[in-house]
Amino acid sequence: MTDTSTPESSVSASPSEETKTSESVASDGDLFRQSEIAADYVEGLLDILDYDGDIDELVSAGRPMVEVVGGRLQPLVGQRGATLEALQELTRLAIFRATGSPSRLLLDIGGYRASRRKELAAVARNAVEKVKEHGDPVRLEPMSAFERKCVHDVVNAISGVQSESEGVEPNRRIVVRVAD
Repeated sequence: MTDTSTPESSVSASPSEETKTSESVASDGDLFRQSEIAADYVEGLLDILDYDGDIDELVSAGRPMVEVVGGRLQPLVGQRGATLEALQELTRLAIFRATGSPSRLLLDIGGYRASRRKELAAVARNAVEKVKEHGDPVRLEPMSAFERKCVHDVVNAISGVQSESEGVEPNRRIVVRVAD
């Protein structure tokens, strides 16, 4: 096997150049490789648990993604997506073990994330409506990081209001208020 890497002494990059280089290393090919590793890991879990599901691996918005579709998958989602979040973290660890790099993999099972995103958009719009009507801040129920991001995205797209997270996991929540 031939080593084709460049000796470190012959390359002098500034820290910002190194950051750019390492970010560019996470090309679509690298991200797709992460999704393949994740798909293999999830497929192994499905086999062990004797669940049937079709697995799609893809890259979307600069993130590796794995989607599992099929019947009888609700137990893998769990109450309010708790099991799905745990499986996502385990899958990210499998990617880290295989590549040595952390991953921003997004795992979806049975379309849960897509449907939850729609529900959260409605919750966010409702909170914005209350804030605009009464002027008082609205504190939402505790949410996972995925759920908070969905709400922040909706609120940030609406002028005159802002959102921020407060609290500590697992009780971290969003507060929507009139923009400063």
